[in-house]
Amino acid sequence: MTAGTGGAAAVRTGASGPAGGARPDRPVRAARSGRRVVGLTVCLGLVVLLVLVSVGVGARGVPLDTAWRVLLHDDGSAEAVIVRQLRLPRTALAVTVGAALALAGVVMQAITRNPLAEPGIVGVNSGASFAVVTAIAAFHVTSVAGYVWFAFAGAVGAALLVYALTSGSARGAHHTRLVLGGAALSASLGACTGILTMFDSAAFDSYRFWVVGSLENRGTEALTATVPFVVAGAVVALALGPSLNALALGDEAGAALGVRVAWVRGAGFVAVMLLCGAATAAAGPIGFVGLVVAHVLRLLLGPDLRWLLAFAPPCGAILLLVGDIAGRVIAPPGELEVGIVTAFVGAPVLLWLVVRDRAVAA
Repeated sequence: MTAGTGGAAAVRTGASGPAGGARPDRPVRAARSGRRVVGLTVCLGLVVLLVLVSVGVGARGVPLDTAWRVLLHDDGSAEAVIVRQLRLPRTALAVTVGAALALAGVVMQAITRNPLAEPGIVGVNSGASFAVVTAIAAFHVTSVAGYVWFAFAGAVGAALLVYALTSGSARGAHHTRLVLGGAALSASLGACTGILTMFDSAAFDSYRFWVVGSLENRGTEALTATVPFVVAGAVVALALGPSLNALALGDEAGAALGVRVAWVRGAGFVAVMLLCGAATAAAGPIGFVGLVVAHVLRLLLGPDLRWLLAFAPPCGAILLLVGDIAGRVIAPPGELEVGIVTAFVGAPVLLWLVVRDRAVAA
């Protein structure tokens, strides 16, 4: 009887074949997806909470209930003016820039297959910086609304130049040459920027407030100029999720799966250019957001780029909101620019990630 039972079990096991072996994985995958959906919902809720905190924190504090009330209804009070005209545009810009930089970081690491890559390596920051200095020195542009377009044009121009110079590389070496080309162009444009600021003190005085990376006094002009490009870049990036998953297996494997490798890499580069170019133009060069968020999400969620791309915008917004809020409360009555805060946070995290990866590899 025991033998018969074992034989029946063996028959059932054999009859199930690959499909039977796959059945136990379905509840596991469903549970994992459910946990990720819950996690994504929590991240979105945290963004909403930090938005309320952000509009209430500053030189003049506004209670959360009051901030929520004046957000829903402008009663003409001093708190309403502070919240709606000063802090709300700044907070919205923090959400937009943080989401754009994090999303760009995930895409850049995917198309270069380098977990320590970040959007600035393609020359976006240096191109925007050079364009801003040129606008200030040659055209005497001093307002954010004026030089945001110069910054975006410089970021896009530098990124396109890097891609054009490296697009003819062999398939396997393209991502390496992209990084090297971006580093070379960044060094060259950085030298040109230094020369201009050295001989033009007025340009240096205006430029140094932009280059540190700040959300203060950007106004609604920077936000309205940034949002359309960020939305376009986000749509392209999110649509590339399945193709980037295939590309992560290697160019040859991706091509065998039907992915047009050159087209996907080019579309990913366009997404990075739009996202990072617009964010840098609006807030200045803010480092470590795209690098740290993308790398930490990969450690927590695994390699599936569809989930990484979904989690990146809220997590990037959370990081930049926390950095901006911390900058306002660390040194009252003044404040630290968010670019400085993210550098203080991002540099140790990056160092820990590098040491951890080396220890795992050993």
